[in-house]
Amino acid sequence: MILVTGGTGLIGSHLLYHLISNGNRVRSNFRTKESIEKVHKIFGYYTEDPSLLIEKIDWVQADITDIAGLECLFDGIEQVYHCAALISFDPKDFKSLEQTNVEGTANIVNLSLKYGVKKLCYVSSIAAIGPSLKGKESTEENEWNEAKASVYGITKYEAELEVWRGSQEGLSIVIVNPGVVIGPGFWKSGSGTFFSYASKGKTYFIPGGTGFVSVNDVINAMTKLMDSNIQTERFILVSQNMTYEQLFQKIAPKLGVAPPTKKVSKFMLECFWRWDWVRSNILGKRRKLSRAMAKGLYHQENYSNNKIKSSLDFTFEDLDKSIVFCCDKFMEKV
Repeated sequence: MILVTGGTGLIGSHLLYHLISNGNRVRSNFRTKESIEKVHKIFGYYTEDPSLLIEKIDWVQADITDIAGLECLFDGIEQVYHCAALISFDPKDFKSLEQTNVEGTANIVNLSLKYGVKKLCYVSSIAAIGPSLKGKESTEENEWNEAKASVYGITKYEAELEVWRGSQEGLSIVIVNPGVVIGPGFWKSGSGTFFSYASKGKTYFIPGGTGFVSVNDVINAMTKLMDSNIQTERFILVSQNMTYEQLFQKIAPKLGVAPPTKKVSKFMLECFWRWDWVRSNILGKRRKLSRAMAKGLYHQENYSNNKIKSSLDFTFEDLDKSIVFCCDKFMEKV
């Protein structure tokens, strides 16, 4: 049997659909029954009767930060896909990020060792990859620089260290570092916010850019790595590097609106993160833009996908088709 943590998230739900559709026995944890409804919606994008597949999943209510409550997840498990994570770039959430991303991952690693799991795939992030040098693409070997990382990136990197520790204790592992994952269904978080923002016909776009990848490519790479003899390796999953302007130029026309044409200036970003800091500390509001995030938006980050392509003879799908698919599903909800 296969265990998927974080099965109610973007990557986890698509992974569940892939595994169940291919006849695998799967178990997944959940926190609330409402979160399973999100999985039902995702399955509905790909099949007319999602309930038939949802019912095949062995759902167990458990939190990855509660190691005692996690024990029941591991009975009979041979493979683990650890997708669960807390995503936040607000420095105030650092302790919560550490608890979920670092301590939670340590719990999964420890129980995988205890129950003799054959292989674990950890879903990290390009936020845990060292920054690219001028004129060069970042690779899996880039030197880590905590000073330039977000609080989210720091905890994902520290979580990777827990996975590497597990490998030294005898656990077979692989780590994937996806870029911004393009996939449908979560329109108020992650890449979904780009579609929501573009649909409103906004004028401004943020500067800089990063690496993007479709959710299907992430799932295909993960499952191929788990079925291979590859272990104790990490892989960047990015199919295309592009600017945020280019992304909006692809999304907006498919949503029937004009793409944003004005770039947010460096001065505007500097003002906004300072105002956001004051707003957060005086009014108690959540941070929308930290100083580290603002600095990261000044330039284009580029990532190499050579390692995954050469190791698995892996071919990435056309990202434009994935964007169109997401636009179609976004329009259906309007």
